[in-house]
Amino acid sequence: MVALAWWRLELPVLPELEESLLWKLNSLGIPRVAVRHTPEAPEQRQLVAWLPEADWPEDERLQLQAALAPLADTFGLVLPPIHWEHQSDEDWSLSWKQHWQPDPVGQRLLILPAWLDLPPEHADRLVIRMDPGSAFGTGSHPTTRLCLEALEDLDLTGQRVADLGCGSGILGIAALLQGARSVAAADTDSLAVLATTGNAEVSGFQDQLTVALGSVETLADLLAGEPADLLLCNILAPVIEALCPAFTSVLAPSGLGLLSGLLVDQAPRLRQALAEQGWQAELTAQQSQWGLMTIRWAGGGPGADVA
Repeated sequence: MVALAWWRLELPVLPELEESLLWKLNSLGIPRVAVRHTPEAPEQRQLVAWLPEADWPEDERLQLQAALAPLADTFGLVLPPIHWEHQSDEDWSLSWKQHWQPDPVGQRLLILPAWLDLPPEHADRLVIRMDPGSAFGTGSHPTTRLCLEALEDLDLTGQRVADLGCGSGILGIAALLQGARSVAAADTDSLAVLATTGNAEVSGFQDQLTVALGSVETLADLLAGEPADLLLCNILAPVIEALCPAFTSVLAPSGLGLLSGLLVDQAPRLRQALAEQGWQAELTAQQSQWGLMTIRWAGGGPGADVA
């Protein structure tokens, strides 16, 4: 049997592009992806991906860079050059795992790759065990960290949580670790559904976290007509805007929503769109140019006065 060989793609990650790059690579059938960073310098990140050599000759690799470049154009940026390195089959898996280390978040949480032991210095933290890289949402991106840190400030005891665009399931698992009763999750990416299912099992929450393939309608079905106490939604701002008319089906009037995935300069437009649907929205935290928006029901709805 001929041993496989791989191309390792390395690309400096601009903060604005991280989520888009991960989504695009997954959509192109490139699931072996990691984002390398250290807790001491989370702003200095590098995207690393592994592509089978046989499937990615030089012309295909050039086309890949051309396919990724428009993501940067959207933000008025230039995609940094991609560095390619040849790697043998026996090295790639170990190399991938070496990019992941225990990652403390906030005051109480720790993201821990499933194959690592709990470091003694973090023994007092709540541990989110994960298989990083199978879907985005590994805790490295500012939008995910904003949500995790916001969850620490809430009393989640006994609450029902809805996670729209669950990715790896990290936010729902963090909510369960902090006392939530149950999580209903949905994502339009089948890889995300598999990742959330696997990570829930690794963390011991397979009986409390339910996940299905789909969008807000699917999430409403999982909730069986009883909107949740807390809505988590870490997806891009234009998608949040498109989905917000259906938020009343997944978030109770007395509940709270945490929306991330938005740039700070996108907040005014999104706040207006939410107000038109009856939600009071406030930008409550930010990291670099990324923001976290908190929403509560204000009444009204389409056509209401939002001045």
